[in-house]
Amino acid sequence: MVKNWFYIVIASLLLLSCSDYNMVVKSTDYEYKYKKALEYYEEGDYTHANSLFNDLVYVFRGTSRGDDLYYNYAKSLMAQHDYVLASHYYKNIVDQYPRSKYAQEAYFMIGQCYYEESPSVKLDQGMTQKSVDALQLYINLYPYAENVDEANILIDELHEKIANKSYLNAKLYYDMGYYKAAVISLENSLRDFPDTKYREELRYLLFKAKYELAVNSVEDKKRERLIDARDEYFYFEDEFPDSDNIREVRRNFEQVTDLLGFDENTTMID
Repeated sequence: MVKNWFYIVIASLLLLSCSDYNMVVKSTDYEYKYKKALEYYEEGDYTHANSLFNDLVYVFRGTSRGDDLYYNYAKSLMAQHDYVLASHYYKNIVDQYPRSKYAQEAYFMIGQCYYEESPSVKLDQGMTQKSVDALQLYINLYPYAENVDEANILIDELHEKIANKSYLNAKLYYDMGYYKAAVISLENSLRDFPDTKYREELRYLLFKAKYELAVNSVEDKKRERLIDARDEYFYFEDEFPDSDNIREVRRNFEQVTDLLGFDENTTMID
């Protein structure tokens, strides 16, 4: 019996809550509706808060209250993990209200939203780069702001993610036997991310790609490619003399020097 009364009370409260919300939605008192939206947000009812904020966007847009609405709407969207729409309203603040008291935080949150939307390393990293650019802009505009350290940490993490993607792309070319494309991709990765944790692997693959390209080259290009592979060996040996791959690399280097000495014919790669 007590249990049944409990469910009845809960159902009654839910009905009253729905009734209250419906009255707010139908209200033409925009200040009242905005106040209720804030109350719903504070109570953690982001669904109702977002719905009311959305109703008020066109009412407050372009007014002195617009940045307040955009800011609170963006926060409630973040709470629901709608980072795409949240970034849109944070961007509205900096575009339409550049002198707003929320502008500094909005610049940081744009980068944060893009960070949350950054995909798996196996996918295109365009959004990751957007996050880096947005966070760097925040740092440039507010170098002494309280979130600068956090922004730098996020940028370092995002850079490593982009470096990882670059490494995977280059390795894919190598694994597929597209050695010319692999050489270009590996060199670009080393140039763009000189401090990456994949540096040793990139150097190793670059030597191997140049080695494969050289020993299987057409005759009129062979000597030039053998010299290129030989030079790449010296870079690897100098930087990673204790590498697990050093014995293999040295064996390949000996083949390269033998070919340079004897000018041997091999299977052709143009």
